[in-house]
Amino acid sequence: MSSLTNKIRTYLGRNVDFQNEIQLRNDSDGKGDYIFYWSDDIEKSKPTDEQLNALESQADELETANQVISNRKAEYPSIEECVHAILDDDLENLQILRQAVKNKFPKENA
Repeated sequence: MSSLTNKIRTYLGRNVDFQNEIQLRNDSDGKGDYIFYWSDDIEKSKPTDEQLNALESQADELETANQVISNRKAEYPSIEECVHAILDDDLENLQILRQAVKNKFPKENA
């Protein structure tokens, strides 16, 4: 089940400022997160629960893609390793390492 934040991102088709544009709350009453504040400056009106629920599969895909990106970032060579590879003329090995990460976390599964 996708998060409310990703349903909202899918609804708007962009990243959202969840401090100034939209604020979510959870009253710990078992009902989960809900939209507490929706800025008048946003290009679309506040969606209904039905509209957001209709975006469930698209929001799931967004979450999966974001997880692939996060996994890749965690395993890619560091900036220091990249700089050393450049300076040591070892770009071929660097590309091999990067490709191994891409193979481990393919975007096709996202």
